[in-house]
Parts: sequence; C-alpha cells; structure tokens
Amino acid sequence: VQLVESGGGLVQPGGSLRLSCAASGSIFSINVMGWYRQAPGKQRELVAGITSGGSTSYADSVKGRCTISRDNAKNTVYLQMNSLKFEDTAVYYCNVAWMKRGARNDYWGQGTQVTVSS
Repeated sequence: VQLVESGGGLVQPGGSLRLSCAASGSIFSINVMGWYRQAPGKQRELVAGITSGGSTSYADSVKGRCTISRDNAKNTVYLQMNSLKFEDTAVYYCNVAWMKRGARNDYWGQGTQVTVSS
C-alpha cells in the first residue's frame, strides 16, 4: 500500500489549504482514512478521520475550520483547512487503517509540510 500526499505549503494566517492523499495497492474496502500532524517537539496527533461509510471525526482544535472528505472510487482522502492559525504549522501525514482477522493494518504517507506564517 502506498499513500501519496500533496497540497502542503506556506500560507498566511487566516488562509486556506487543501491536502490530498491518494492511496494505491491492496486496500481493504472497509477502512478509515485520516490525517495526522506532528509539530516540532510534539507528538503526532489525529486531525480528522473518515470511514469508508462516510462517518467523520475531528480534533477539537480544528472543528469548524477543517473538513475531511473522500472519494472511495479513487481511494483518495482530502482535508480542506480554512482559517489557518500559526499553531496549525506541522507535518501532515495521511493514514489508512483497517482491521483484518483481529489485527490492525496501518499505512502512512511520507508527510507534507504545512507552514502558517505571516
């Protein structure tokens, strides 16, 4: 399984970015795709997740500012980020996970840098 992220970059506070992540390979149809982020000196944290059925969840810090969506036919997940803040600066990682025979399968992208700066 390979995950390829795109869409990161430098943006001013209050600006917007849209991250994309395309997954390829042998992906179990019932899965969760999500975005995590890791800022310097901090642990990786979940930003948002979406199941193959369309249920979503968000970190409190991004609720109302970010929207996660997916295209199951393309195995692609998106993260629309609006009203970006300095504290959103981090490397953003795409993840796909599923349970099979009682075991969790996890795959990660290489990460894309998001920098919010004036």
